Amino acid sequence: MAKKKAKDKKKNYLDNIPYIPEDRQWEVKGKIVYVTQINSGFYNKIAQKLFKTPKTSQIKLEGLGSFIWQQIDGKRSIYDIGILVADKYADKAEPLYERLSQYMKTLENLSFIKFKEN
Repeated sequence: MAKKKAKDKKKNYLDNIPYIPEDRQWEVKGKIVYVTQINSGFYNKIAQKLFKTPKTSQIKLEGLGSFIWQQIDGKRSIYDIGILVADKYADKAEPLYERLSQYMKTLENLSFIKFKEN
């Protein structure tokens, strides 16, 4: 019975541990992070041929996003990263965990990050 209760218990999203995949290219210029996005797929190929659009794009992360990105090391949980954000940005980051969770979900949807299986 105790095992069933443990299984039924929902995992807290803040316990997830994000990591940047090894094949994801990015660089830091000053304090700003630029993530390389490969423009692949059918429509991108057409646009590249017809409109001479680039094969890659540099996605610029703003200040807070750049700070968060640099804290993703595959060891820290979202909760741990939130503590670091709170220390650096204080009230500017509020509502902290709602914003941070949404940001992590966005990065995951863009395939910029993944989460470790726990």
